[in-house]
Amino acid sequence: DAKHLVPNKMRDFFCTINLDQEEVFRTQVVEKSSSPYFGEEFYFEIPRTFQWLSFYIYDKSVLQKDLRIGKVSIKKEDLCNYTGKENWFMLQPVDSNSEVQGKVHLELKLNELITDNGSVCQQLVVHIKECHGLPLINGQNCDPYATVSLVGPSRNDQKKTKVKKKTSNPQFNETFYFEVTRSSSYTKKSQFQVEEEDIEKLEVRVDLWNNGNLVQDIFLGEIKVPVKVLKNDSFQAWYLLQPKENGNKSSKTDDLGSLRLNICYTEDCVLPSEYYTSLRNLLLKSSDVQPISASAAYILSEVCRDKYDAVLPLVRLLLHHHKLVPFVAAVAELDLKNTQEANTIFRGNSLATRCVDEMMKIVGKHYLKVTLKPVIDEICESPKPCEIDPIKLREGDNVEINMENLRYYVDKVFREIVRSSISCPTLMCDVFYSLRHLAAKRFPNDPHVQYSAVSSFVFLRFFAVAVVSPHTFHLRPHHPDAQTSRTLTLISKAIQTLGSWGSLTKSKLSSFKETFMSEFFKTFQEEKFTESVKKFLDDVSSTESKEPSGVSEPVHLKEGEMYKRAQGRTRIGKKNFKKRWFCLTSREFTYHKQQDKEPIFTIPIKNILAVEKLDESSFNKKNMFQVLHGEKPLYIQANNCVEASEWIEALCRVTRCNQKRLSFYHPSAFLNGNWLCCKATIESSVGCARCTADVPADTQIEIDGDRETERIYSLFTINRSKLQKLEEACGSIAVYQGPRKEPDDYSNFTIEDSVATFHTLQQIIDTVEKLNESHEKYQKKRSSSAKYGSE
Repeated sequence: DAKHLVPNKMRDFFCTINLDQEEVFRTQVVEKSSSPYFGEEFYFEIPRTFQWLSFYIYDKSVLQKDLRIGKVSIKKEDLCNYTGKENWFMLQPVDSNSEVQGKVHLELKLNELITDNGSVCQQLVVHIKECHGLPLINGQNCDPYATVSLVGPSRNDQKKTKVKKKTSNPQFNETFYFEVTRSSSYTKKSQFQVEEEDIEKLEVRVDLWNNGNLVQDIFLGEIKVPVKVLKNDSFQAWYLLQPKENGNKSSKTDDLGSLRLNICYTEDCVLPSEYYTSLRNLLLKSSDVQPISASAAYILSEVCRDKYDAVLPLVRLLLHHHKLVPFVAAVAELDLKNTQEANTIFRGNSLATRCVDEMMKIVGKHYLKVTLKPVIDEICESPKPCEIDPIKLREGDNVEINMENLRYYVDKVFREIVRSSISCPTLMCDVFYSLRHLAAKRFPNDPHVQYSAVSSFVFLRFFAVAVVSPHTFHLRPHHPDAQTSRTLTLISKAIQTLGSWGSLTKSKLSSFKETFMSEFFKTFQEEKFTESVKKFLDDVSSTESKEPSGVSEPVHLKEGEMYKRAQGRTRIGKKNFKKRWFCLTSREFTYHKQQDKEPIFTIPIKNILAVEKLDESSFNKKNMFQVLHGEKPLYIQANNCVEASEWIEALCRVTRCNQKRLSFYHPSAFLNGNWLCCKATIESSVGCARCTADVPADTQIEIDGDRETERIYSLFTINRSKLQKLEEACGSIAVYQGPRKEPDDYSNFTIEDSVATFHTLQQIIDTVEKLNESHEKYQKKRSSSAKYGSE
């Protein structure tokens, strides 16, 4: 949220998230506010290098261009200082001289020249090779050129490259020569005099500009390199473009307002797979370790301050290697040992409950979309008043009509849920089956506990949470407005209650905190709903095989607006790019003139042969990819790098099991009678580059096991002191067999078998130390084999 944006004025605001100058996400507009609450979450992989993560606050305008109020820019190197915490940031003014992105490749050399009379002078050679990742100007590739200057106290020699048209990655390949020092015998008068010691004060400055033709040129960034660092040697490096020295400096920073952000940023250096063999094997055998509290996976959750940090990579790794179900069963059994009453089963935030929560989010994403998205869309797009709390009723509200509306929505959501068992992923069913039988074994005299063990997850932690926060589960693009949020909250409460009815011995209407909810539930026939819930819970906790959800109903995977190149059906003239609405399901990939219109073009998923990036040089456009199928390639331009990466990943995931996938493709387009990449003149010729994804893989879950193992290694490294403390605790317990003294340094740890735990800890520490050595060697090799400028 933001506060005090425009004092004493109510405006319509929205916020954008930018990687450097590229917008990757945008919040919904919050109307008529000076302190807007956005309440939106965005999770994304960053597919390219970047310098700044920026947040821009805009004042929405109907007739004119939206006005940028201010920004918060955080340097990549500083993100770790803010991760995992809420922070208020003062908005800074938006200055065009501070808005830069991209990098430039330079080669610098000092030559010694011998003049005709035998004396020596120095010459600076600047070879500007290329730039990469320059920003778009007004949505289009820029027309960049560079000025190269040698600057000192008494000189400013400037030279200029040619303008490169319509490209964000210009290839300049131009060389400029500057005299640095003159020989002492040089007598010709000049506009400047250079003494030998002045070389200490000279610097090379390269400025990038967008050629404005009839309007003012736009500054794109600059770099400065002191001449003294060259030392008669050739130096070649990439330099990140920097803002002007006076950029972003203003006295008016206090009256722009502030923005509250919660940022979670992780960056891992992933080594080749063989380096992780020992740690991976140690983690994967966790479910076989007796007791489970002595396993590497359990110890990871014990030493991490926030269990969620450990759970996410752990669940993903175990899922990837098909080891999650036995591990969840083992930690759930430990959880049940400490549960004294059946009605409190799986209610805490233990390792078991968090693992199941995370598993449902990953595996059940498509299941939620199939089950809830249509009804959630109806509630959000055509909302009916549903407030039944007398205190919150507004003037003119009719509580009877509101109760009917709420009942209609609750019935519809409940009906969709209890009919959805056939779509429930097999993995979720396997986990629910284990939990159900473990609960029945722990409380054999309670016939209802087998249902509450499952309903506490599938209703309370899955469906009810998705209903109240549909944007978090990608069921809606944005956080709903206040009235719709209230409606969803009431529906979520009702679903939680109905889900628990199948596991309760008697009616619990009297236990409601709110009287109005008790009145609302008096209209429900309890027996009918109880039987429906029990049947649903029986179905989703059964190990019987189910037909895939795609057989009965196509799974909606992704949709959005992008640009596609005309495929030969245009009038005479240049083929153009048109804005279209794209939709991907488990059966087909389509584009439409507008959202909710009939498709103009359809490609069955089984007909897609490859999905790959397209070189920018093909059409001088960024963020392009191609979908290869039976006809000509479909060329598509996404709105930003994150969106392009997500579409390519989604299309690759759903098509990887296609039998006729290509192994080779053309990374550029076929234009003017030849392929731009390999110059082949036959349009049907075999591709010249290997496809990036030609191996069939799991179409449901895409997980990089090495990356997750690297994340776990990082967590063990960060918490090394706790590992040692736990090791000391195990030693103390093994030596001292008497009653444990409270409190002590290790009273928060679960140590059932000190010897087994100590043995696992030694293995973890040894494995982490070996990985530390591998990382140090890699970093040493990397730093010695590559030269960087300011990057």
